[in-house]
Amino acid sequence: MNAHPPVPTGELEKYSSALTLSDMEIFVFPELLYSLVLANLMSPRLWAWRQDPWFAKLDSLTPYRRVLRLKQFVIDHYEFNLDLDTWGLTTKEREIERFRPWMDEATIAQSNALFGYEGDKYYFSLDIRRHFGLDKYEGHVIPYWKTETLEAMDAFRFKEGYRAGAGECVSLSTLYAAALYAICGIPLEDIFLMGTALHSQNFVDVGDGILTNNRRVVTKAMWFNGTELTAKAQRALRHEQVTIVAHPSGYIHTVYPEATIAPAAWDRFRDRLRGFLATDINMEILANYLRQKPELQSCFQITHDFGGKARHIPAEKVYHYEHTSSFKVSDRTRDKLLEEIEEDEFFAEPLDGRIPLNKFEDFFRRNKIDLTREEDVQKLMKEFTCYNMRASDIIRDLVGFTRLEPRLPSGEKRFRDVPAIGLRPGMTREHIVAEVEALRGKSRIADLAFYAYRDLSRCDWAPFLKAALERSPVTLKRAEGQDDRQAAAWLEGLPNESIYDGARVAQPDEVANYGRGDGLEKALGLAGIWKNRHPGEPVELDCRPDRVRLSQGARRVEWPSAKGLEKNVTL
Repeated sequence: MNAHPPVPTGELEKYSSALTLSDMEIFVFPELLYSLVLANLMSPRLWAWRQDPWFAKLDSLTPYRRVLRLKQFVIDHYEFNLDLDTWGLTTKEREIERFRPWMDEATIAQSNALFGYEGDKYYFSLDIRRHFGLDKYEGHVIPYWKTETLEAMDAFRFKEGYRAGAGECVSLSTLYAAALYAICGIPLEDIFLMGTALHSQNFVDVGDGILTNNRRVVTKAMWFNGTELTAKAQRALRHEQVTIVAHPSGYIHTVYPEATIAPAAWDRFRDRLRGFLATDINMEILANYLRQKPELQSCFQITHDFGGKARHIPAEKVYHYEHTSSFKVSDRTRDKLLEEIEEDEFFAEPLDGRIPLNKFEDFFRRNKIDLTREEDVQKLMKEFTCYNMRASDIIRDLVGFTRLEPRLPSGEKRFRDVPAIGLRPGMTREHIVAEVEALRGKSRIADLAFYAYRDLSRCDWAPFLKAALERSPVTLKRAEGQDDRQAAAWLEGLPNESIYDGARVAQPDEVANYGRGDGLEKALGLAGIWKNRHPGEPVELDCRPDRVRLSQGARRVEWPSAKGLEKNVTL
């Protein structure tokens, strides 16, 4: 029998949210973000990665090389899923009413894309709601935007149109955090999870710093390389408020006046992230900047010695050739790039009205420019004589390219001391489960982790049942057009296999989405259908270690179950 005590008074909504993990739920209940990291850390699926030949001899690599190995594994095994229909629909009114005790409607609307948030002027020009497919949801109807556990990410391979696993940005960021520890041996204390209104990524304090961004990783050198891929990776930090930062010591949230992250960890994160987002200006950075600003390339020309004579070529021509070459304008391979270009692209005389880009190599050798000093800015500005754009505009934009001040939560919080999640590198999965279990009575995050982990042998069933009955619209949609008998037959006909091991139990929408489930999981889905159609009639669930019986009036089913659980409850 389930001997775990009931959830704390007044926290049923939070605990049930650990089972559905929607974008909105994590925003309102920030403890959930790190609870999912712990759930993934406890997953046998994650630790099975260590047996993959791809990670052989990983211990012989530097931490950065280990991260690169992990990145390629993630790219090969997971797609980025942004199908907002995956988890069904809800309404703004319903969600706002759910969260009214914790957050008012205006705050929600300013901070969440599903409730009207569109970002700053950058996002208005991009039309971010159309970009994410939000514009097709008219009026009060909005999609559930759910985060997946590792098992649910892997199970995408059962859905039509997916070649392997998949997940959205929060799923990938929490998976990366867990895998960086379990596979790469990066201490959890060096990993900071960041959530914005539209994105989730991690800052990893390794070397000069690493950002995880969906499936990829971004180093400091990459952050300033000026490529289109990097520009996309920069969107969230350049244009959004960071709403949540989560860490083993706790979290800080832009809305709530209280923070639980350790002040020393917060100071370290803030300083290290700011250092990651700033660089000195030199020839390479200037050339990278121009790569990102094609409209400015027409201000410049590049000179190259050919047969003992100086030849000149428009800068935009050279940047165009970069697309098909392994050589770059911005580094020591520029001469090799120029040698690949046909001779008839060059001019014998300097091009009128264009700045020789080469001159900046000598300029930066002679001058160490600090763009925070006005006299240095003025000195650099004199070198820009372009008819297409004012020098002051170029310099202002260049400063923005080299130095980003992230919009972090205010540090003016009441910092409350809570037990940290003290997992050390080298611990086994079994040791981690035991450590998190031992923290449950002292740490809300540790307690919530077992709900995100879906282990009904160690949890109160009430949150699980609340989430299953109230927040599985995919199941109801799938059963539309079926009578009660047909709905039961549909579920009974699915393969009798769970995506979760042992006593861990899938939510009904996972059964519907992935087309499989244990008898208990199917019965919970059918209970939701019956309760939706016949709300006045109670449903009785009788679960035994090897079978489950569900009944509502004359409607009855009995299916085998391998979950080993025992529970009798009236819904």
